[in-house]
Amino acid sequence: MNSENEKNLIVAITQGDINGIGFEVILKTFSDPRMTELFTPVIYGSPKVAAYYKKVLKSNTNINIIKDINSVAYNKLNIINCNDENVRVEIGKSTKYAGVASYEALKSAVIDLKNQKTKIIVTAPINKNNIQLDNFHFPGHTEYFASEFNSPNVIMLMVYDKLKVGVVTGHIPLGEVSKVITKELIVEKLHILNETLKNDFAIRKPLIAVLGLNPHSGDNGVLGNEENDIVIPAIEEAGKKGIVALGPYAADGFFNQSNLERFDAVLAMYHDQGLIPFKIISEGNGVNYTAGLPIIRTSPAHGTAYDIVGKNIANHESFKEAIYLALDIYRNRLMVDNIVPLEKQQLVDTN
Repeated sequence: MNSENEKNLIVAITQGDINGIGFEVILKTFSDPRMTELFTPVIYGSPKVAAYYKKVLKSNTNINIIKDINSVAYNKLNIINCNDENVRVEIGKSTKYAGVASYEALKSAVIDLKNQKTKIIVTAPINKNNIQLDNFHFPGHTEYFASEFNSPNVIMLMVYDKLKVGVVTGHIPLGEVSKVITKELIVEKLHILNETLKNDFAIRKPLIAVLGLNPHSGDNGVLGNEENDIVIPAIEEAGKKGIVALGPYAADGFFNQSNLERFDAVLAMYHDQGLIPFKIISEGNGVNYTAGLPIIRTSPAHGTAYDIVGKNIANHESFKEAIYLALDIYRNRLMVDNIVPLEKQQLVDTN
């Protein structure tokens, strides 16, 4: 890490659902003072709610209240008030006000991202039901950020150590998956995945595994024709574009150590096909990354966990890893941006 370049780097953090474990994992993460030595975290949320959870959890984590992003205290944990003083915490419950509070924090953070006050955002978990409002009608964070940053071509990428799992279709009903998947969509997702592996993860020549849609990848048409008609043609088309993708592989037998060491990423056809094995392997420490955005957005790979709120037992490792991953991607993007193409180097040397 280059401390000179990152000394004043601001990382935006949204509070998420105020009745969930968002503030617990935030407070636990920043109880370690070393977390703020090389970057500055800014929580978008409610100081009142933060104080409430500090008391409930007996946390000694210091939080500096600021008026706006221009008042940030560097290398300290800051918080910007995005909610009114009538904010009410109801631990472990999904309430309409919790949805409003999480949206207000998210909206404020996005404004600063658009104004380039920050380049990184880490989102605490929201409740996808109570946040459905007049101004928020998305199935999740991924779709919201894609809309706000005019980036329709994004991919939900789950990351744990060297394991990276992307999905062709995200938060849609299972019955809609086969209707939505097309050759063009798979090629598009492979392109985004290939680019993010190169630019965000510094992998020079990515190798991507593509899973089939049907059991046993259709058994050559016996269990479905999507592999022959859609998936294989998509892999071939991607190959013509310089993307190295192999498959389709049967999902039930793919996730073994040998395959995971061989490939740089996996493209699953739908949400549960990729996320169930991912969450088992990552054991709660994975990260959700939205690839394809101009800004960097990560999130812990867990939900609001209403059943354990206030008990001081929430595991904050996934949230901490979400921050680490965001910082790694930031560095990798800087490195890629600063690389001078070989042709230009030779031209300069010749003169």
